[in-house]
Amino acid sequence: MSHPHPDLGQPPRLPDDALRVVALGGLGEIGRNMTVFEHRGKLLVVDCGVLFPEEHQPGVDVILPDFGWIRDRLDKIEAIVLTHGHEDHIGGVPYLLKERGDIPVVGSKLTLAFITSKLKEHRLKPVTVEVKEGDRQQLGPFECEFLAVNHSIPDGLAVAIRTRAGLVLHTGDFKMDQFPLDRRLTDLRGFARLGEEGVDLFMTDSTNADVPGFTTAEKDLGPAIDQVFRTAPGRIIVSSFASHVHRIQQVLDAAKAGGRKVAFVGRSMVRNMGIARDLGYLNVPKGLIVDLKELEQLPDRKVTLVCTGSQGEPMAALSRMANRDHMIRIGEGDTVLMASSLIPGNENAIYAVINGLIRWGANVVHKGNAKVHVSGHASAGELVYCYNLVKPRNVLPVHGEFRHLKANAALATSTGVPAERVIIAEDGVVVDLHKGRARITGKVEAGYVYVDAMTVGGVTEANLKDRRTLGEEGVVTVVLLVDANTGKLAEPPDFLARGFVHDDTTFKPVIPVIEEALAKAAAEAIGDASQLEQLVGRAVGNWTYRHWRRRPVVIPVVIDA
Repeated sequence: MSHPHPDLGQPPRLPDDALRVVALGGLGEIGRNMTVFEHRGKLLVVDCGVLFPEEHQPGVDVILPDFGWIRDRLDKIEAIVLTHGHEDHIGGVPYLLKERGDIPVVGSKLTLAFITSKLKEHRLKPVTVEVKEGDRQQLGPFECEFLAVNHSIPDGLAVAIRTRAGLVLHTGDFKMDQFPLDRRLTDLRGFARLGEEGVDLFMTDSTNADVPGFTTAEKDLGPAIDQVFRTAPGRIIVSSFASHVHRIQQVLDAAKAGGRKVAFVGRSMVRNMGIARDLGYLNVPKGLIVDLKELEQLPDRKVTLVCTGSQGEPMAALSRMANRDHMIRIGEGDTVLMASSLIPGNENAIYAVINGLIRWGANVVHKGNAKVHVSGHASAGELVYCYNLVKPRNVLPVHGEFRHLKANAALATSTGVPAERVIIAEDGVVVDLHKGRARITGKVEAGYVYVDAMTVGGVTEANLKDRRTLGEEGVVTVVLLVDANTGKLAEPPDFLARGFVHDDTTFKPVIPVIEEALAKAAAEAIGDASQLEQLVGRAVGNWTYRHWRRRPVVIPVVIDA
């Protein structure tokens, strides 16, 4: 198994008969999926997603892949191929199109509808190319063939990319549900046919590679969801991803059977379900969906609300209900059905919402206490099945944290793929397919790019460190009036502190420390205000740590008297 090397340099020039594969996101993390294929001077981008920030990244909205490596070759991009419509695969597209607006966006009908409505908010109108399973599309030197795969959003596609360097099969996010609700099976016959042709590089979804067995079928959730709708005494509030059309279809069917009416709550939920209904992916019985206002007139046992916020996101409907910050007041008799997964890193936020809802008297049904969610990703049993069907020459596990990539690599070798042909790479690692062999040949920059309100890439790790310090240690501002002639204090300094526990006497002992720093500066003839500020800042920072074991952000302001 070849591992990435920390001291890899820039990759060499690419031979004409070779294919370069670089993941700019999605390897070593769940999200930010983006892979760039380079062949004969042209580029093909597969997916361009975002990663959601964690607690140690305060103030960040989303995290993008770094486009730096391709920025001076944007004109060489033939297309952006989207495997499916989840945020971690399409969320970065608006930011790439802002750099070159006419890159064709290729995807299935639902995926293109989701991305087009997202781009409208960014005031962008994309050039789109709609494809469906079975289609082939020539994009410069890349011939792409699309295959149906099922996932937790309809219309998912795997993509087979044929070039002079060989055949690559990229699964996108997928599972092998044998009884999908829309009867659209993952095309295993297609996988096998490509295997017969000879797959030179197999890029497979690793998200559930460390889960043994097979992922439960979506239809097996029916009984648990029906049970909630049969037994709930009052209102039912369902939270789900705003893209999980199949799960919401099950909820609509159960609501109809239980004689309930349904309202969608939350902008993304209303928008996406409108799109899914218009395109025929969501079958809504006549008269079932009503306006929120109409629901208020109905008895509680006739009411179902479908909202966002299953991940504990602070601004989403469910979190606001738990915090009593929403027009919908949760109370005794309400049942909340959380029909989604726990994304790693979100557990605390989700349990905080569950606790809040229970506190107001709701009965909360979630993945932990009922069978109301199944994953959208293939487990180990399904992945092994695929390796045996495809019999790939080289394997590059994608989409997952390091433990998932490693587990997926082990599955590949267990089916007989030689260990030296299974590559564990990280974001930015360059993998070249040449003469039938895939090898790591270098590394390019692929760091995090933070989107913070209206700024893209302006926020750095140093800014985040400051924010964490402000959040944890507080801030102390020291205002000094310094006599320009003597370099001494003209009057005692003013101290303004926030988030740093203090009283009127706290900073008295630091005044001699400041005077000492100023005297030292005067002795060395340092009179420049910014240099004095640095010296005083350092002195005050060291003092607060020695005396208070705290390192607040110290902001010294020197004014000439």
